[in-house]
Amino acid sequence: MSLGTTEFAPADPHDGRKPLEWQSRYTDPVARRWILIETIYLTSLLFAMPTLMLVLWLDYPQHWLGLSDQKYRTLFLYGLAWIGGTLGGTLFDIKWLYHSVARQIWHMDRRLWRFFTPHISGGLAFTVITLISSGLLRVFDQHALESPSLILGMTFLVGYFSDSTVAKLAEIADTIFGTTRSSKKQDEQPDAPK
Repeated sequence: MSLGTTEFAPADPHDGRKPLEWQSRYTDPVARRWILIETIYLTSLLFAMPTLMLVLWLDYPQHWLGLSDQKYRTLFLYGLAWIGGTLGGTLFDIKWLYHSVARQIWHMDRRLWRFFTPHISGGLAFTVITLISSGLLRVFDQHALESPSLILGMTFLVGYFSDSTVAKLAEIADTIFGTTRSSKKQDEQPDAPK
């Protein structure tokens, strides 16, 4: 196995190590500190998301903000969407962190990616639920969005697979707005056949 592999589940489950070779290969204190910071950050998010779900489920925001039942129902469902997406993005990010450390491909330049992925996933999940509830994106019946468990499950998947979600939304946008990346690239080339 090469040490630079980026596969998450290669044939060698030992990460290229010999038996009893247990010490970390990250000896630089700066790298070790940042790995720990990222670990604490992602662990905090991992526990914060179910806590926020419980806060929403117990209707605390409704009492704090003095919202009617109808307004709180909207806040509850869209709040679950954001939290579900963030939880999915957080779990994906944790998986990426431990694999990149084990495979020795962790580096400082991906810090912003690792810090923002859960939040981008939450915003993306919120947007997907908004598009579905508006009727613009017809994945299933709009009334299905009245189910908190469906919203939570769907948005978790959107968050976990946010890269695939963005790619699919780009296809939808290309269809709606009538441009594609390949035709745009051809238009940018001076000698491109028309």
